[in-house]
Amino acid sequence: MTTATLDRPTARPGAGARTGSVVTGIGVAAPNGLGTEAWWAATLRGESGIRPLTRFDASRYPVRIAGEVPGFVDDEHLPSRLLPQTDRVTRLSLAAAAEALNDSGTDPTALPEYGAGVVTASSAGGFEFGQRELQALWSKGGQHVSAYQSFAWFYAVNTGQISIRHGLRGSSGVVVAEQAGGLDAVAHARRQIRKGAALMVTGGVDSALCPWGWAAHLAAGELSPVADPARAYLPFDAAASGHVVGEGGALFVLESDAAARAREARVYGAFTGYAATFDGPGTPRLQDAARLALDDAGLRPEDIDVVFADAAGARAADRAEAQALAALFGPRRVPVTAPKSMTGRLLAGGASLDVAAALLSLRDQIIPPTTATTEPAADCPIDLVTAPRETPVRHTLVLARGRGGFNSAAVLSAL
Repeated sequence: MTTATLDRPTARPGAGARTGSVVTGIGVAAPNGLGTEAWWAATLRGESGIRPLTRFDASRYPVRIAGEVPGFVDDEHLPSRLLPQTDRVTRLSLAAAAEALNDSGTDPTALPEYGAGVVTASSAGGFEFGQRELQALWSKGGQHVSAYQSFAWFYAVNTGQISIRHGLRGSSGVVVAEQAGGLDAVAHARRQIRKGAALMVTGGVDSALCPWGWAAHLAAGELSPVADPARAYLPFDAAASGHVVGEGGALFVLESDAAARAREARVYGAFTGYAATFDGPGTPRLQDAARLALDDAGLRPEDIDVVFADAAGARAADRAEAQALAALFGPRRVPVTAPKSMTGRLLAGGASLDVAAALLSLRDQIIPPTTATTEPAADCPIDLVTAPRETPVRHTLVLARGRGGFNSAAVLSAL
């Protein structure tokens, strides 16, 4: 997505941040915790989920660590009929969607037949499933390839399976914008709420921890070569040398503010602002995305209480992000955090997990820490949060950059 902003709402006089679409349910699958509360507690404790790979034998690869979702037993989350037709990423997505819907306290079957839909983000689709079927094709022949290969590898498969399982027959879709997609999907869901949808399941989950996926990660040339899981991914640190990849993400139930109030639902926060930009030749536009998102929310820079950074973990990219924040907010004038330092970068799931962290920061009035990095580099003039910080939190800004030039920014606000 390359538009500067989507669906600018009409401001209400004196309203401050604009409401309209609110989050009533959260579901999480993350490398440092399966389930929202388990992940959040681990994040506040500073517990990392980055560890040596176990999903396949990585001993012959130059990078052997990642963020794997722990304790996920497939048949505890899915009926047996779905196991042959789903990839790891879809199973994680179905579990997160079920948690989010249960958390929201809503019954999709009670909604109008076409009143609820699904918009998710994905960067890789079902890579592991695709690898297995390609191996069968070349080693055994086409008759040994599963019929489910026709969709199980596809970017939209998570949206489709969630829609089918929960009977969500309304407007649905998928966004492919790497890390930025986790914000873009929620923005698309907000658009459907404004058009009259009663409810949307939205967010992003990714998983490509298999040899085929690993070859792609290595080819990108951005993984840290450091073998120590505690020192491999150091956002904004002078010793930053790349990132660690992970799997997982977060899904949400998005409703209109009016509908949530009518059913007296518990609300985590409102999705009040969003913008997306695309880098031009030699012209990074992350700052523009942040500024436009604040404008969309009807807020000024001084209204933001914390920024959840993209945190690339590479010196040039970190410096560019830090300097963009300093230009917008002033040097070291706003707390900045990167809890993804405990999970690795989760592709489309990364920004969605940051949205979950922002919402829980609003709920608990605490900013989660960035771990490993103890002090930002001298050329990164930001107030980096390195220990949980209890402070009033009313408006949060989440930033994400996708490979290829995508920039997205979202504002989450307390009601």
